Amino acid sequence: MGDMSLFETISFYFVNFALVRYALIVGVLIALCSSLLGVTLVLKRFSFIGDGLSRVAFMAGVLASIVHIVPMTSEAGAVVNAMLTFILPLTLTVVVAIILLNMGHNSKINGDAAVAMISVAALAAGYMLMNLYSKSSNITADVCASLFGATKILTLSRVEVWMCVVMSIIATTFFVLFYNKIFAITFDENFATATGVKAKKYNMLLSIVIAMIIVLAVNLVGALLISALIIFPALSAMRVFKSFISVTVASVIISVVCAVLGILVALLQSTPVGATIVMVNVAGFLGFSLVGFVVRRVHA
Repeated sequence: MGDMSLFETISFYFVNFALVRYALIVGVLIALCSSLLGVTLVLKRFSFIGDGLSRVAFMAGVLASIVHIVPMTSEAGAVVNAMLTFILPLTLTVVVAIILLNMGHNSKINGDAAVAMISVAALAAGYMLMNLYSKSSNITADVCASLFGATKILTLSRVEVWMCVVMSIIATTFFVLFYNKIFAITFDENFATATGVKAKKYNMLLSIVIAMIIVLAVNLVGALLISALIIFPALSAMRVFKSFISVTVASVIISVVCAVLGILVALLQSTPVGATIVMVNVAGFLGFSLVGFVVRRVHA
């Protein structure tokens, strides 16, 4: 393979290895979903919730890996356990998302404090469970893989890919169907409520969908780097574009391109997938910031 061109090398991996195709499919879908709702979270100053929920997803993932309903040796067992490792983290993360939303409206415990409490507790509990029940001889490597998404994206099963496809369709459909409501509660929640929009209800639905996306994203970049998928594409788009729809569309394009480039670079250079995707997003943000600065100077 030393004589192959870059394009030929990528084509070779894509054609001959299903795991590479799975990684690209899941990477694109997660990038798409996270960027769709990332703009809303950034504008609502809710981006910090991603950090808290990602720690919960980490703890729930560890718990799911400990619990096995059926033996792993059978094909049915592999399918059920694959679903368990997704459904259990999803359920717990959704529950915590709802709790965070309610605590955020509690005058005794504000949103930042609630996220900090749950984030630290979930991270500590996940690490404790991993040490107590891990069957691996290298716990440090397991922790790094869970927190930083070392190679999980390159070891996805077909069942996990299909679950990601289904959840991505649900998240995208939610955004498209309720775009006007999301737009309303993003910019002026009080005014939206006064005009008859059930802001609390849509905030609840938004939290649930965000929890779904975060559980999916754990497989891509790990629990500690998920916020990058939500924040960087949105901020990059905001450097150049101004309207809500243009920022959202640009954010989706930026996020998908960065995810694909990050996976390919990680594959070719043997670097950590999650960290590589984040660094590509950082480079994209710096690039768009420069473009935005130049544009503002030209029009000044």
